[in-house]
Amino acid sequence: MTETASRPSVHTIDWATWTPQDVATLLFVIRDGQTLLIRKKRGLGAGKINAPGGRLDPGETALEAAVREVQEELLITPTGIRKCGEHRFQFVDGYSLHVHVFASDDFSGEPTETDEAIPLWFPLDGIPYEEMWADDVLWIPLMLAGTPFDGRWVFDDDAVVDYILDSE
Repeated sequence: MTETASRPSVHTIDWATWTPQDVATLLFVIRDGQTLLIRKKRGLGAGKINAPGGRLDPGETALEAAVREVQEELLITPTGIRKCGEHRFQFVDGYSLHVHVFASDDFSGEPTETDEAIPLWFPLDGIPYEEMWADDVLWIPLMLAGTPFDGRWVFDDDAVVDYILDSE
């Protein structure tokens, strides 16, 4: 069997019984034709540009975690939050992650650099996809258009191996 043939694909994974190792969130603050992103300083995706977010704490809902993570990473509190979609990520090294994606249309406070993240504003037509996870260019436009989505992804390190992206 070749190395490529032995890789999981979205069609060989039983998503009905798939259980992630971690559950996490992303929350995009979108205001005045711009989005507030971060350059991650540590953890999964360190060095990349992404939305604020992180893993759920025990007993926490996805929405509670999304707000907490933005507060911890940027020292702001998002308002006007809506659920946008979900992703299920299976990495070929065995790691698995379920991500709930939210967007917010405002916030209180002043975005501030922390030991976890550097705040960065980008125009919606100037999102730096080349500095982000490889899947972002495929689903962020759906989120920005207000289209709900459900993604199932197989990654090999930073590369998308296979995916299904359902949208309404």
